[in-house]
Amino acid sequence: MNNTRQSLYEGMYILSATLSEDARKKALDKILDGITEKGGSIRKVLEIGRRKLAYTIEKRREGYYYLIYFNIIPSAISHLWEEYQLHEDLLKYMTSCCSEADILESFEFKPLKQS
Repeated sequence: MNNTRQSLYEGMYILSATLSEDARKKALDKILDGITEKGGSIRKVLEIGRRKLAYTIEKRREGYYYLIYFNIIPSAISHLWEEYQLHEDLLKYMTSCCSEADILESFEFKPLKQS
């Protein structure tokens, strides 16, 4: 098995809603830098925006959602997860393999109407 071949991944990241715009950008850059430092390449970054969480996380009810498509070798994923554990502004994350078709779809997220 060739471990140097990169695979395409989709990552969903939820950052703390209490962050300022500047701090949120720095937190996102920290995630993106972690991927590129491990030899990965960023394909697409989608800012979904501020959303209500499905359940309370660390006494927080809202977070900023980001969807990131990137290529990286599979063995680097566990190293990224270790870094994410130390990232205090990152509430939740999920990484999964995806296909090229997933990244080619163009869609936009629109804010939910507040009642």
